[in-house]
Amino acid sequence: MNSNSTIGHFNVAVHLDLITVGQHSSIGRSNWITGFPTNTVSKHFLHQHDRKSHLIIGQHSAITKNHHIDCTNVIQIGNFVTIAGYSSQLLTHSINIELNIQDSHSIIIGDYCFVGTASTILGGASLPNCCVLGANSLLNKNFIIPYRLYGGNPAKEIKELGKEFKYFNREVGFVY
Repeated sequence: MNSNSTIGHFNVAVHLDLITVGQHSSIGRSNWITGFPTNTVSKHFLHQHDRKSHLIIGQHSAITKNHHIDCTNVIQIGNFVTIAGYSSQLLTHSINIELNIQDSHSIIIGDYCFVGTASTILGGASLPNCCVLGANSLLNKNFIIPYRLYGGNPAKEIKELGKEFKYFNREVGFVY
């Protein structure tokens, strides 16, 4: 943890190699944060030699409360990001039905992003800088165009957002 960062009550964080919480960032209460450590003796993920069970949170970012964050592979949350509301799931692993193996892929959330309540982000997906993922959305691929609202199931580009929006130009992470 870095200076002025906080972790709330009733969080569970187990089986990770690393959690990094940037300056002025917070993890609210009652989040379930899990992983699958790389030093585990198991047949799971043997094909993924570079896999790391890390949660990396940038500066001035917030994970609110009651979310499930599966860090079997790296989850990188940028600076000035809000994982908002309740009940979002960030899931880095699943079963590859073609190969019949457990498989995992990282999740990357860029700087100045807002993830709406009850969203699901799957391994291999990324949200570019200065974007919003609408509530109840499923992000299951890499998007690359910044300043966009993405949403739906599966998520698609909905509209362009203004570069002048104050959320994208904050110097303090917490929104009052």
